[in-house]
Amino acid sequence: MSVKLGVPSKGRLMDKTFDWFGARGVTLSRAGSDREYAGAVEGIDGVELVLLSAGEIPRELAAGRIHLGVTGTDLIREKLLQWDQKVQELAKLGFGHADLIVAVPAAWVDVDTLDDLDAAAAAFRARHGHRLRIATKYHRLVRDYLRRGGVADYRLVDSQGATEGTVKNLTAEAIADITSTGETLRANHLKVLAEEPVLRSQATLFRSRTASLSEEDRAVLSRLIGKLGLQT
Repeated sequence: MSVKLGVPSKGRLMDKTFDWFGARGVTLSRAGSDREYAGAVEGIDGVELVLLSAGEIPRELAAGRIHLGVTGTDLIREKLLQWDQKVQELAKLGFGHADLIVAVPAAWVDVDTLDDLDAAAAAFRARHGHRLRIATKYHRLVRDYLRRGGVADYRLVDSQGATEGTVKNLTAEAIADITSTGETLRANHLKVLAEEPVLRSQATLFRSRTASLSEEDRAVLSRLIGKLGLQT
């Protein structure tokens, strides 16, 4: 057995994660070509690097197939019901910052708050005979947020592609999506509601609460957490 560490398999998240561990004396590297999803760990024995998509890591942590994993807070909270019973947050890594926000057409000059959105949704349903559509990949988080904000007459529609384009394409009237700079929203003539975001997300190191550990694995995990300067 070994302690399995799941890390995003490509792009800036992988590079920044490698840098974060490297700065703490644990060198991570991809083995072979970019198409191979295996890696190497130097600086501590007994740890195996598993390269996965950021979206797969919450499921693998919850299933106990990996012991540690780096992914976005947004993905953990969206994909895992009662997430805090399945994983433990060990450290925010300080990169991969993005906000999950609700945005409406910039032309809706009188819609700036959740109360405004609720009124607009009620008026939309009265006028069109069906509920205002909000396109998102984050159904659980957005539904909870809108419920807490008192927004009623809406329907979430699934978006797995370019969510910002759904309003222009007339498949939704508003969106809820992750943004870091807001440039894509502005390019699509959308504005963010003047509210606290649904969620402020960043890359975070999580520990699985369900993965089985031998005594040897526990010792390895303890050494790794200590080397990284963290506490459980």
